[in-house]
Amino acid sequence: MQADQTQNRTAPTKVLFDTDPGVDDAMALLFLQHHPAIDLIGVTTVHGNAHIDVTTRNALYLCERFGIEVPVARGARHPLLQYKAEPPTFVHGDDGLGNVGLSFEPTRQADDRPAYRLIIDTLRQHPGEVTLVAVGPLTNLALAVKEDPEIAQLVREVVIMGGAFGVNGQGGNVTPVAEANIIGDPHAADIVCTAPWPVTLVGLDVTHQVLMSNDLFGQLRDRGGSHGQFMWDISRFYVDFYSSREQIPGCYVHDSSAVAYVIDPTLFEVRRGPVRVVDSGIAIGQTVQQPDDRSYAPGPWDGYPSQNVCVAVDAPRLLQLFMDTFVPTAAAAR
Repeated sequence: MQADQTQNRTAPTKVLFDTDPGVDDAMALLFLQHHPAIDLIGVTTVHGNAHIDVTTRNALYLCERFGIEVPVARGARHPLLQYKAEPPTFVHGDDGLGNVGLSFEPTRQADDRPAYRLIIDTLRQHPGEVTLVAVGPLTNLALAVKEDPEIAQLVREVVIMGGAFGVNGQGGNVTPVAEANIIGDPHAADIVCTAPWPVTLVGLDVTHQVLMSNDLFGQLRDRGGSHGQFMWDISRFYVDFYSSREQIPGCYVHDSSAVAYVIDPTLFEVRRGPVRVVDSGIAIGQTVQQPDDRSYAPGPWDGYPSQNVCVAVDAPRLLQLFMDTFVPTAAAAR
């Protein structure tokens, strides 16, 4: 089925971005800043691609460098219940931004509120208007909905980059079944996916279909101004990782795919059904959906809301959307 939202909107969608910058997180943040269909109103940070002090510094740096005038709130330092794994520096670099180094130390200060409180306050300030876009472990969102369960009725939508549902044989990228953001805090992910708010998961089943080539990065560098040059610079380490691991001439567009869903959900095909997350054992971090169009014996999905899982994507059109945001005349490879 096609996602049931349309783009006939009279005003930009308000977005609060929960992130662990992160190379692809930084690209997604600039995507949110630049696209006219988005009104970015806040950033919250979380452990994940780096330790929380680094992800928060990176978020403050990115916002200061690129003139993103929104509150930035420091989030959870570790998962709800399990230990915090060491950050994947071999993917994002020691600084989280491809080891390019910061051009200055940010002078902006984080908001006084913790991330979960900024989430709660923002949803209560704009009831029914705010989409939460989460592209890291889901600890902050779980803390927010546990602290104030009523916010589940106040959010417009929760869009998550995370999960791997076995579509066309797609497995995980950390274990055979687990994707990085979900296994980063599986207990939080299960809370978020089973809360009574509308969730869409943009997982590896679709993001591994969206390959951003070095040719497209070259277009960004040459014609995308300072933002394009920055994305080229930070992507070199990230692309090298993918080139060696996956033998691909570029990298997958993970976090920006979640942003693309908010801008234009018709890019994706979704499947409806409750989602649970395995929180122990050899399958820890696995995301499992019980599709609404299948009948099963009573089980652990019963009584939970149906959520959207993206199962197909128009990759060329998504890449075109991303490129046109920064290079209006770019012709993404089709």
